[in-house]
Amino acid sequence: MPKATLMRHHPVASWTAAFVLLAGCLAGCVASSAQEIAAPPPKPLAPCAWWYGIGRPPTAQEIELAAKRYQVVVLNADQGAAMRRLHQLNSRVKVLVYKDLSSTRNYPGAVDGGQDAVFLPSGIGYVAAQEHHPDWFAQDVNGRRIEWQGYPRHWQMTVWNPDYQQAWTDAVVAEVKREGWDGVLADNDFNSLSHYSSAVLAGTANVAETDRKLRDGLDAFLAKAGDALTNAQKLLVPNVSETHLVPGRWTAHSRFGGAMEENFGFREDGGTGGLLTFRGNEFQELRAQAALGESLLLLVTRTHNAREERSGYASAALLAGPRTCWTRATTDDYRDPEWSALQDSGLGEAIDAASRLANGVWTRTFTHGWVAVNTTASTQTVVPPDGLVAPGAPAPTATPTPTRTTPPTRTSAPTSTPASPTSTPAPPPLTLQAADAVVLVDPQQLVKRGTWRITRDELRIGRLWAH
Repeated sequence: MPKATLMRHHPVASWTAAFVLLAGCLAGCVASSAQEIAAPPPKPLAPCAWWYGIGRPPTAQEIELAAKRYQVVVLNADQGAAMRRLHQLNSRVKVLVYKDLSSTRNYPGAVDGGQDAVFLPSGIGYVAAQEHHPDWFAQDVNGRRIEWQGYPRHWQMTVWNPDYQQAWTDAVVAEVKREGWDGVLADNDFNSLSHYSSAVLAGTANVAETDRKLRDGLDAFLAKAGDALTNAQKLLVPNVSETHLVPGRWTAHSRFGGAMEENFGFREDGGTGGLLTFRGNEFQELRAQAALGESLLLLVTRTHNAREERSGYASAALLAGPRTCWTRATTDDYRDPEWSALQDSGLGEAIDAASRLANGVWTRTFTHGWVAVNTTASTQTVVPPDGLVAPGAPAPTATPTPTRTTPPTRTSAPTSTPASPTSTPAPPPLTLQAADAVVLVDPQQLVKRGTWRITRDELRIGRLWAH
């Protein structure tokens, strides 16, 4: 959910790639198939780029750029023309439509002239619910409807109600099929109502019971909507929150095409602690999903400085798999297409699994680079590989070793021979501040900014195969 109110704004492949976890680490890739096909396994490439383009309608120029730059794009429902233009420019780009699971809205653009808009940011229109199913509006213990704090005219719905779930699913699946979207980005698959309201739901005794009722309802809701969209050969990618608090929730909610983490690489304790993503079971679940390569990981790091940008991108690189996509967010309302110079760094393909050092630093090696992330709340050191530089830095120069003179003998003339071959000194340890990271690359493989093109393997997600 952005900080500002949203305005109006294939053939089937029976192929599966799997990585297995051994002793807590990903050990390798095993390809299995009930029917052999002549397709190579997808590669664990450096994070792809994606665009959460829900802040405002995109311009024609932005659509042209997006077709070259991004592998996944999310747009508002009234931007069907932009979606079709993207597909025309690059059929491999997956374009998802934004739909909210948990609210209906009656701000201008969602309701105009007393009527629901044709294309909604939610699955159920406010006017339709008001007229036909007022019981779908959630109520607090005092019988009042719940308006989200900070988001005027966003109304909490009864996500646990099977009739609401079915109506939302039917409407969204029909729209996605009719308009030609590749799937749905389902916002507000949240863990707690407290982020939007301090209300206690009617029929529950306290905040904990309220949150449990919402989580249980969303579990069932995702299963229903996910099955229907899968049967329509469409993706369901929920924006699932705080999965570090509920083991298994990320894995369960990402099974219909992927999931989004809107606070990836977020620093704990008001910006003084370690990286929250690595707490609890979340990072291990993200690793397992990324390694399988069957569904999308859409990662967002809110960046206000270079440290946050480094730690976000490098943390995504630790998870790099065939479907791991990352973006920074420099605005709260996602009004701008985002790009980081680190996405031009040219890391290449991961050649090992991410590993954790004893001091809490995670590292990973790529064909053309290396990353390290200090996930802890204190300063740590790490030794990088030889010959790598920060993106954009000049290549290191070899240091010639002084020669020594061999004294003459009775049968030979004086000669000069090197004491040892020309060598590059071992790199010194790097100091990483708390929650900071480093990205180093082979200077010969740097990618010129602005020339990036989608050259990754064909995007295969579950039963979807984009040529």
